[in-house]
Amino acid sequence: MALPKEPRQKMINVMYLVLTAMLALNVSSEILNAFKTVKRSLEHSSDAIELKNNQIFKSFEEKLKDPTKAAKAQEWQPLALQAKKLADDTYTYIESLKNELIVEAGAKTPTDSVNFKADNLDAATRLFVEQKKKGPELLKRLQDFRDRLLKIHPDIAAEFSKTLPMDLSVPITQNKELHKWEEAYFHMTPAIAALTILSKFQNDVRNSEAQVVEFCHKKVGEVEITYDQFKAIAAANSTYLMPGEDLVITAGIGSFSSKALPTITVNGSGTTPTTDVGIYEYKGKAESVPGKYKKTVVVSYKDPNTGKDASVTKEIEYTVGQQSGLTVSTDKTRVFYAGGLENEISVTGSGGAEKISLSIEGPGIETIPKGGGLYIVKCSQPGPAKVIASDGKNKQEFTIPIRRVPPPIPKVNGSAGGDMAVAKFKAAQGINASMGDFIFGDLKWTVEAYRIYFTGPGFEEKGEGDDVNSNAFGGQVRTWINRCQSGTAIIIDNIKVVSSTGERRTLEQGITFVLE
Repeated sequence: MALPKEPRQKMINVMYLVLTAMLALNVSSEILNAFKTVKRSLEHSSDAIELKNNQIFKSFEEKLKDPTKAAKAQEWQPLALQAKKLADDTYTYIESLKNELIVEAGAKTPTDSVNFKADNLDAATRLFVEQKKKGPELLKRLQDFRDRLLKIHPDIAAEFSKTLPMDLSVPITQNKELHKWEEAYFHMTPAIAALTILSKFQNDVRNSEAQVVEFCHKKVGEVEITYDQFKAIAAANSTYLMPGEDLVITAGIGSFSSKALPTITVNGSGTTPTTDVGIYEYKGKAESVPGKYKKTVVVSYKDPNTGKDASVTKEIEYTVGQQSGLTVSTDKTRVFYAGGLENEISVTGSGGAEKISLSIEGPGIETIPKGGGLYIVKCSQPGPAKVIASDGKNKQEFTIPIRRVPPPIPKVNGSAGGDMAVAKFKAAQGINASMGDFIFGDLKWTVEAYRIYFTGPGFEEKGEGDDVNSNAFGGQVRTWINRCQSGTAIIIDNIKVVSSTGERRTLEQGITFVLE
């Protein structure tokens, strides 16, 4: 078996051989995951090879237009297309086997490559060895592909008869009874391993096609890449500068060519070429007065496709800032609140927002930059938070306490207890909880359960009470409420609530009503 020249392909083949050997030991989840990884690598490699082949065929088209190379291109391009047709047909055939194997392994449809049983040991055996016997047919298709590829032209046969990456010999196995090609590859092989083997054959097909197509192309000449897309590039070293700081603008063309070197001006001034082809620099000083400014960059070049002069104008905007110190401010409160709330903190400094850094240390803290010096801080538990802020010149370190969110206030018909008219209490539908004037007023709480007890007029012989798993006054509780009279006392406690951020609590505070 001839090893491929590319290091990546060598690595994939070695990984495939190692994993095949590991199957003899144990079909563990780690091995199955490893086969999935190799399968993806093989498929990505096949895709990359196909992209490379497409680029070569584009070059063939260009050579057909070149009077000095057209004759050779007309001779060898059809042969390369034959190789592509053979490879495409064989690749598609193997893909159909992969789809059929996925269904054999428990998937509902051929496209369901997620829910099939990767460790199924019978699917590949049924499909390739025993019932459906697709193994001999697969071997013949691969042999036919190899033979027909070599027969395209005598020069191709001479070049690749011993080096074509298509080894179809029977692999060595530990089970001496597996004499046939299809048995050695697919007998009692896990489904994911069989899919990996099929992906390997697809990769062999694409590799064989690539070598033949590249050989045909070299008979005409090397690949000539034509740049047909151009994009002007212009960027400043910073969008926020202090008075007198250096302003550096780098500009050029996205698709570089020695035939299309640009001329670049910034506000009419010339630029200096860098060591990178097509890239130029303009250096100047930021304005002395704070404010917003812009520079006009004109990139002029000759389009190699049309031979005409072309130009693109871009505006570079930046801000000159005011000298100031480093300032850190919690936007809503001087503390952070736990429970997943979005605490805001702002940092401003002499270097501008892009030069500001902020880190907050503490258990269960997540810091999310929002841009412009604004950050969102989420805390999972109370404790101290160590804040470290810098603008590149100044640094501040201090501690902000993390507090637990205060408990919500339970209410019935807008009241947190005390005297209430009988009719008003009977009109209530249940218990609600709110944060009152808490700074995070949008934090919502839902009552999940409560315990209620009735005593006094209407319940003289004994009080009535129950635990309820909702916030509503329904069922037996509604029956008791309808018995309430002036002087009845209602006690509601053991109130369980959940917040919109997912925090659950049992409120220490209960509420008591005396009806009137």
